[in-house]
Amino acid sequence: MSAVPTITLNDGVEIPQLGFGVFQVPPEDTKKATLEALEVGYRHIDTAEMYGNEKGVGEAVAESGIPRDQIFVTSKLNNTFHAREAALGAFDETLESLGFESLDLFLIHWPLPAVGDYVETWKAMEEMKASGRVRSIGVSNFQPAHLQRLFDTTETVPSVNQIEVHPYLTNDVARAFNTEHGIVTEAWSPIAQGAVLTDPVITAIADRVGRSAAQVTLRWHIQRGDIVFPKSVTRSRVEENFALFDFELTSDDLAAITALNRDERTGPDPDTFNWIP
Repeated sequence: MSAVPTITLNDGVEIPQLGFGVFQVPPEDTKKATLEALEVGYRHIDTAEMYGNEKGVGEAVAESGIPRDQIFVTSKLNNTFHAREAALGAFDETLESLGFESLDLFLIHWPLPAVGDYVETWKAMEEMKASGRVRSIGVSNFQPAHLQRLFDTTETVPSVNQIEVHPYLTNDVARAFNTEHGIVTEAWSPIAQGAVLTDPVITAIADRVGRSAAQVTLRWHIQRGDIVFPKSVTRSRVEENFALFDFELTSDDLAAITALNRDERTGPDPDTFNWIP
């Protein structure tokens, strides 16, 4: 089993570059899926309050037999809790749902620019970090303008920005802005919900290197330096998605995949998305 590389965040915390995502995994299936991912070798789990399955993640971590400090767990603040007191209370509930005394990484899930003041939310996140109950804090779906406002009004630079990235949405402007400010990019929807897996450019590379289209796409993310979390509840695919570190793509392969960009989102536009559940 090849070791998963780690990336050092701007606060000194180390995070595995490959994680297991549980978005859209039903709560009743989450413990089993997470346990299987941990058995395969994943040591980074990405959940969220909005997914409704934090409890299953926590149960899997507890039952895995793996020391808690060897599993990196991320969760995200639900959109309904952006006011300071609500955010602090929601974080308490996340820890209770997971059964943890502390969390590795907590993110603002969406900026919601027309709904509330994400600066107030970020200041609450700073309080969470100062309490010692979360090691790192970051954001998700923040555009450069949202981040710049945080830089102008608060003290802490987010450690990560989790944004939609895949070959049909390379999102390089946002990625470059993240890098310029010492923020690590995490890629969600890394295979565009499967849309890229039949792309002839990707399948040709996959045929040449003897790997699946999903592995080639995930390897593209890895070699670009982003953190990525594929999601599957099928054991064979969970194993396949983990087997990314014993082959490499050429610079020409990387360029060819990057050139597939269409600025095509599978999810909402962060500049206009203001959904409250």
